[in-house]
Amino acid sequence: MYVQYSGNGLILCVAVLLGGLWAVTSRFFRSRQKIAHLGAVWKKNQEGFACCPLSSQNRALVHLWSAGTVDPHMRRRHKDIDMERKTVEMGMGPDFDDDQEGAGDGVQMQPLVEGKRRVFTSKPKNALNASSLTVFLLTVGLVCLIGGARSYLGMSSGPASRRMQVTTFNVAAINNNPFEYWLSMPENPAYEDLMGKVEDFLENPGDKDVPVNKVFTQEMFDKLDARLTGVGWKSVKTYWDEDFSKRTIVEGFLKDKSLGSKRLASMPDRVTNTIFTASGSPVFRPTVINMYEKDLNNQDMWWKAWEKFMFDDKLKMKDKDGKVSEQAPWEMLQPIKKAKYPAISEEEEADSLPLQTLCGAIFDGILVSMMNTVTKPDVWQPLKRTIVENLNKKKIPHTLEILEKQYIDASIMTLQEVSSALIDEARKGKLGRNFHIISPKNLDVVRDQNSVILLCKKTFPKGMTEEVSDVVESMFPQGVKVPVANGDILAITAKNARGDDFVVASFHGDTNGLATIPVLDAIVAAMKNSDKIPDSARLIFGLDANTYEKGVEGKTQDVMLWGAHYMEHGLTSCWGDLPDKTNYTTYNARTYLQPQLNKACKRTEKREKGDVNPKDFILFQKKEFNVIQTWKDNTGEKKYVEDMAFPTLQFPSDHGILSTIVEPSFE
Repeated sequence: MYVQYSGNGLILCVAVLLGGLWAVTSRFFRSRQKIAHLGAVWKKNQEGFACCPLSSQNRALVHLWSAGTVDPHMRRRHKDIDMERKTVEMGMGPDFDDDQEGAGDGVQMQPLVEGKRRVFTSKPKNALNASSLTVFLLTVGLVCLIGGARSYLGMSSGPASRRMQVTTFNVAAINNNPFEYWLSMPENPAYEDLMGKVEDFLENPGDKDVPVNKVFTQEMFDKLDARLTGVGWKSVKTYWDEDFSKRTIVEGFLKDKSLGSKRLASMPDRVTNTIFTASGSPVFRPTVINMYEKDLNNQDMWWKAWEKFMFDDKLKMKDKDGKVSEQAPWEMLQPIKKAKYPAISEEEEADSLPLQTLCGAIFDGILVSMMNTVTKPDVWQPLKRTIVENLNKKKIPHTLEILEKQYIDASIMTLQEVSSALIDEARKGKLGRNFHIISPKNLDVVRDQNSVILLCKKTFPKGMTEEVSDVVESMFPQGVKVPVANGDILAITAKNARGDDFVVASFHGDTNGLATIPVLDAIVAAMKNSDKIPDSARLIFGLDANTYEKGVEGKTQDVMLWGAHYMEHGLTSCWGDLPDKTNYTTYNARTYLQPQLNKACKRTEKREKGDVNPKDFILFQKKEFNVIQTWKDNTGEKKYVEDMAFPTLQFPSDHGILSTIVEPSFE
């Protein structure tokens, strides 16, 4: 939001604070008067009068004064206590007649008749209590001052302000495999212990590297083959008898690079790991590496659940035209084409449907056996449920909680990889009350990963003027394939409360970052050439650029080359002109509990072999904005812990949040 510190507001803050200080000072001197008043009360008490009403504290003081035994602590607080007592005793202090005004605390002593004794009472001379006035003025002053400080730091959201806080965040799609990435869980050492044992099992299996038929038994295969032929597929008995049954589970199967190249185990996992039905509810294949909740205590329990799921469970599925029909998971598998995966043979291509089903069953069976070998079911399964609960089921609530608690003061948020469910929940809650939440017209309903923009309603009262994503994409060079999917780009125009025009864009780059430069070029070209974008519009561009500390030409986008490129367009970033290639915003590494072991990182190699890169940026015209402050966050508390793998149970994304406060240099 733009921020401006009002001169009148500053004067008001100072005036109220000075009023509070005056009240404190006044209270101090009035307390000195009260000492004299209480001394007079003491004198009257000595003359036989009953003086009332006195508080319990004042009665105690009178008693102490009369005895001359005020303790050292009380003497420090009321250092004139003895002097005032002696003054009254000598007749030199304030003398009270029956109707004379008291000499302290703004009271009048009024005589009443009670029998033969005269009783003195006191009543307030002023209606306003000094303590209440003091607290009130100081509180108001501090509130005003804090409000002014928030404005000064760019945290106010008033429409007339100048500074803006811009936040970008790749919230990351929900990962169906709770074990896929190394987590930082210092509060639960059982996690590190378990993952270390899995790593040791796969790196040094020894005599635990048993034949496949000891884990996926002959009886299981016979039932599976009957199921395959029963649905009209070819028997895979030859593959089993001559090859797979004789392999060892680790070196012969899990670590076989050719199986990875042919996608015979990873493809069926991708299709059936987590299936979203027509109602939107997920269904999980019985395996270690998804959110399957039922017990997998032994091989027989796993196999019965797996066979039933793949062949007997009829799921209501919606096709691309919206038509609902029932399908079993085996019907969802797709042939593996040699044209796309050349490692597969022609025979294997022809048999790819039953063959990948066999390999998928062997893969899941090995994982269950391994987990129950390295630890007990009542250790790893509760741990898995804890991770699922925090990182999967509560991912959307955790994400929204962080944005609502820490980044509600933003003027603009650009989010990437946002699910439809998160968009819906955001619109229902605090973010929806404070922001215009804008999603792309071509929403990706298949991958369910979309770029989204949030505009503060105070800063941008009318929200989006127009979406111009299609204009940007039309600027791609003819005949050049830019790796951009539906929902990756969202570009809009908007006008703030001051009447300034903006182009705001959010973008999720491809894994290798090769679309990042073409998309930036297209945005700049659209701003120069499109009639839909005002000539005076300023650019705010938040993105997951997917850039790398050490890029490889033609394969991965180097971050320094990226920085040099955006500078050619007269742009700068929240990090300055050229980025620091070691200023990382990701730190994640794959574990051994996922289908592609060639991508697994040992626990001692998470930093060297993981995805630790400077990927996230906020761009704008250098001549239009000055950076006041920038920070990154991988804790949800506006703090970034370097050398910590994330997500964590507290922070549900594998990208850090990036936020900056900028001040316009234009009038």
